[in-house]
Amino acid sequence: MTLITRFTNCRVLRNGKLIRDDLYVRDGKIIDYMQIFYEERRKCDIALDCKGRIIAPGFIDLQINGGFGYDFSHDCEKIESAVREVAQRLLSSGVIGFCPTLVTSDPAVYPEVLKKIRKETGGKHGAAILGLHLEGPFIAMDKRGAHNPSYVRTLENGVCDLTDVYGNDLSSVAIVTLAPELDIRREVIKYLSSRGVRVALGHSTASLRDAEIGASNGASLITHLFNAMPLFHHRDPGVVGLLTSEVSPRPLFYGIIADGVHTHFETLRIAHRINPQNLVLVTDAISAMGLENGKHFIGDMQVVIEGKRATIDGTSTLCGCVSSLDFCVRQFHAASGCSIEEALEAASLHPAQALGLANKGSLDVGSDADFVIVNDDIQIQSTWIAGEMVYSL
Repeated sequence: MTLITRFTNCRVLRNGKLIRDDLYVRDGKIIDYMQIFYEERRKCDIALDCKGRIIAPGFIDLQINGGFGYDFSHDCEKIESAVREVAQRLLSSGVIGFCPTLVTSDPAVYPEVLKKIRKETGGKHGAAILGLHLEGPFIAMDKRGAHNPSYVRTLENGVCDLTDVYGNDLSSVAIVTLAPELDIRREVIKYLSSRGVRVALGHSTASLRDAEIGASNGASLITHLFNAMPLFHHRDPGVVGLLTSEVSPRPLFYGIIADGVHTHFETLRIAHRINPQNLVLVTDAISAMGLENGKHFIGDMQVVIEGKRATIDGTSTLCGCVSSLDFCVRQFHAASGCSIEEALEAASLHPAQALGLANKGSLDVGSDADFVIVNDDIQIQSTWIAGEMVYSL
């Protein structure tokens, strides 16, 4: 007989509100205890006092290039151990699932990584691997950011160019970021969407019209809004215009980096006020996350870390984040003036919705018991996956 665990003296995040309630878990799922009690006459086996803290769904990071000295693009030969190590160390920041992200890379990297990295459930060994995020190489050269220009590709031949780089097996891929203006045949986004891959628009010089066509063809995400795209212009807002576009068949989820470096506090506030329900906090973390200041790599390009800022060596070009997702949640809460509930959902419910993960991102009955316990300052006290504590402060 499986145990029933009761979490008491807590505030549970449900339907956008913190409510004083108990949380019940059995078999790795959130359960309706009263139904169990009346049907099975079962009492709880374990009761845990949360001491007034908050229970929220576990965090999900849709864009992370590496961390703790590991780079998923650069460390191709040891990619499996790199992903495992990062997955385990992410638990302390409340992350219960993530998308290992490859920046634009040597063509030889893709078949190796797609073969070696598969989706995997989470546990004490680490956060769940929710699928790869392939950020490139089909991006605009002028908005490549820290991506190596030697490997940037076009889509002149449509799907043929795509499969030439990625191959035909996309079962391990969750997200592909591309510039919609490159999809001149208007077939690549449709193809990826038909294969169950989420298409994100980013590293792009697209006009609003190009972006809207991309959305109409199946794109459902925007990669790190404001970064690696033209400045907002009143006569053509470009990809940014998708936040309010009435032509797009659906509101697109949009990633945003709230590390205090990539996006100004006022910019965070603007994005939140325009479209709060589709805002997804991401780290875009690089190998230097969790490391000291100095020189490190992203892909095969050297970067310099000074405080919370990472730049390509010898330039002022930003190239990823060195902050953890829980830090970004706290920064977003402080900068945008949003509620604690909104900040927590931006790192849990929204990314789960963006990936179509019906059983994650909420604490509804039947959901996976993947959650965090935090204090009022949104500091992680413990992380739980399938009802098992996998990290404790």
